[in-house]
Amino acid sequence: MSVKRFRRLAIGGSFDLLHTGHEATLRKAFALSERVLIGITSDHFATSMGKKHKVEPYTHRVSELRAFLRHEELNDRAEIIPINSKFGVADAEADLDAILVSSERHPVALDLNNAREKAGLKRLEIVLNEKLLAEDGGSFSSTRIRSREIDRRGRILKRL
Repeated sequence: MSVKRFRRLAIGGSFDLLHTGHEATLRKAFALSERVLIGITSDHFATSMGKKHKVEPYTHRVSELRAFLRHEELNDRAEIIPINSKFGVADAEADLDAILVSSERHPVALDLNNAREKAGLKRLEIVLNEKLLAEDGGSFSSTRIRSREIDRRGRILKRL
């Protein structure tokens, strides 16, 4: 294993319908850090987020993620936990070094660092993750996959 920039980095999300965008984010996280804390939204939290569609059950999302991690030989460097709030456990984990977020989630990472500081914990380095785009240049999302606009690899299924 090559020398990593961080010892322990956090990422979070629903990881619903695991797709190429998720895979790219996970690969980046593991390229940056020795260990990666992966927070996956619990069923209750996913429901409370106001998504326009149903999200696969937590156990299914974890199973798909574990299969990907096994395939990539990353399982032994991953910690998967359920998250029930916007910070998950990142506002209390003292040994975290960094968090990987999309530009849309950057404000949440700033709020997280404020919460950590108030709790007497070190601020996390915030690493911005460039989102992978689908074949049509649009976003990669489980919403678009569910509506059959794109497949899990970002290929166009129907023209809008």
